[in-house]
Amino acid sequence: MTDPIADYLTRLRNAIKAQHRVVEIPASNLKKEITKILFDKGYILNYKFVEDGPQGSIKIALKYDPVNKVNAIKKLVRVSTPGLRQYTGYKDMPRVLNGLGIAILSTSKGVMTDKEARELMIGGEVMCYVY
Repeated sequence: MTDPIADYLTRLRNAIKAQHRVVEIPASNLKKEITKILFDKGYILNYKFVEDGPQGSIKIALKYDPVNKVNAIKKLVRVSTPGLRQYTGYKDMPRVLNGLGIAILSTSKGVMTDKEARELMIGGEVMCYVY
């Protein structure tokens, strides 16, 4: 596998389309940080880091609207790929759906959202958009 973040997003997308309640994904430190951001911003219901074997895994409970059975995540878009990295400065930071969505960035201060990076006035690699 050459792009673990794309695999992470694809597993989430597939679980949402199949309307699964829980999805299990192989863990890495970067994936753990992205999962924490998704939880903090209210896109997932809960998560659990399982330490089994050399790598471990992440169990993510997906968040659905109880009435309409619609998921909280409408779209996950991978922006920066291994073949074409996308970097941005804090002045040119992307606004996802005019501020309704989030862009997840990998910066020198760690993984954070576009709003947090704008406040700290730092740029970085735009990994994905979530809305």
